[in-house]
Amino acid sequence: MDQFDLVVIGGGVNGAGIARDAAGRGARVLLLERGDLAQGTSSASTKLIHGGLRYLEHYEFALVRESLTEREALWAIAPHIIHPLRFILPHVKGLRPRWLLRLGLFLYDHIGGRRLLPATRTVDLSRHPAGAPLAPGFGTGFEYSDGWVDDARLVVLNARDAAEHGATVLTRTPVTAARREGDGWRIETPAGTFHAAALVNAAGPSVLDVEGLIGEKPAQAMRLVRGSHIVVKRLFDHPYAYFFQLPDGRIFFAIPYEREFTLIGTTDADQRPGDPIKASEAEIAYLCEGASRYFARAVTPADVVWTFSGVRPLIDDGSGRPEAATRGYRLDLSEAEEGAPLLSVYGGKITTYRHLAEEAVDRLAQRLPVLTGKSWTASAPLPGGDFAVDGLPALIAQLAADYPALTPADADRIARAYGTRALRWLDAPRGRDFGAGLCQAELDYLMAEEWAVSAEDVLWRRTKLGLRLDAAQVAGIEAYMAGKRG
Repeated sequence: MDQFDLVVIGGGVNGAGIARDAAGRGARVLLLERGDLAQGTSSASTKLIHGGLRYLEHYEFALVRESLTEREALWAIAPHIIHPLRFILPHVKGLRPRWLLRLGLFLYDHIGGRRLLPATRTVDLSRHPAGAPLAPGFGTGFEYSDGWVDDARLVVLNARDAAEHGATVLTRTPVTAARREGDGWRIETPAGTFHAAALVNAAGPSVLDVEGLIGEKPAQAMRLVRGSHIVVKRLFDHPYAYFFQLPDGRIFFAIPYEREFTLIGTTDADQRPGDPIKASEAEIAYLCEGASRYFARAVTPADVVWTFSGVRPLIDDGSGRPEAATRGYRLDLSEAEEGAPLLSVYGGKITTYRHLAEEAVDRLAQRLPVLTGKSWTASAPLPGGDFAVDGLPALIAQLAADYPALTPADADRIARAYGTRALRWLDAPRGRDFGAGLCQAELDYLMAEEWAVSAEDVLWRRTKLGLRLDAAQVAGIEAYMAGKRG
């Protein structure tokens, strides 16, 4: 079938979220992604579902409120890949005053409808477990709540749910041309030509490129900002994350990552089109120096085991410094007299993706009669997330008990990635062991159900096992997948 109600260009979190919402409301949806799902910005975030405490300084109260409201809603629908995280914000003399931090955290606790997450409290870092890894001299700190997310899996699970509601998902399928034809759209790709009643441009950093491809004048100027992160061996043993301030006014996080590592980031640097999207030596040094200001153990570039970078497509609001540019979004829907609807998505952040998608489909419903259903994604679990928000420890224990071949670390990883969907492949013969707990049954599942095509898809987006496998093991996975592809 090449006829759809809606074609969505872009397999990041916004595109996948829109495809899921629209498919669940009865539309025939096609999601097109030129690479792998979440290959760009959506797998290069700081892995946080958060309100954006620092956005309060820029008076973005509406964005913070929206984000905080979404925080618990997302946790409820995906408790396997999203979980609460307590952050420690040390007070530093000479930086933001204590009263300002308290005021910001008071607002943070009260403007977003927090119900389940614990409130902020003041702590003595000389006695608190999170104070032990820090350099001497830190006294007062603030402990507050936000959430962790496996960002790439969030995208894949939205695409998976879209498919289970009837959507067609095509990866490695770039759009080569698109134009209005009659009362619809004609979209050309290497996989064939498709027709749709409406088109959504959710291409993230490439949103303006797609506008040019289809001959549309962009409705919004964009600013591309690179955020880079570094990963080092674990700097602390406790479960808390850190929110750190720097003398230049910027902030960064240090977060427990994949059990054995610490994630540190992010930077904010303007990205020129065509430049490589990777952490510069200056960015790596900046993050190392920042971490070394706080931790008793110095962090150097030699300690970095992995870096990743993503380009945030931000609305150009005229901000001087890239970190001050708004993380809000704008949806632009073409006028009826222009012909078949085109909806373009500008900006956004991972925490607000679901609400953005809901608003986008609500607006499209005004022009597409097939979208008759009501909004539904706020309470419908993502695949594998059909258990209580506090049920993850029980699920991990259940997997460990029911599948004795799993190590405790395997059971933890699998439950946090697949939730209840893990049973769909754990009951199959495990087959070949590729290392680090990755077996043939899991690999087959990822290829059949989650659009994984290459070892990179598996090791850096569907999982983070690339941190634990050597070159020979990676080559074995690549060879197996190539053979299975035929």
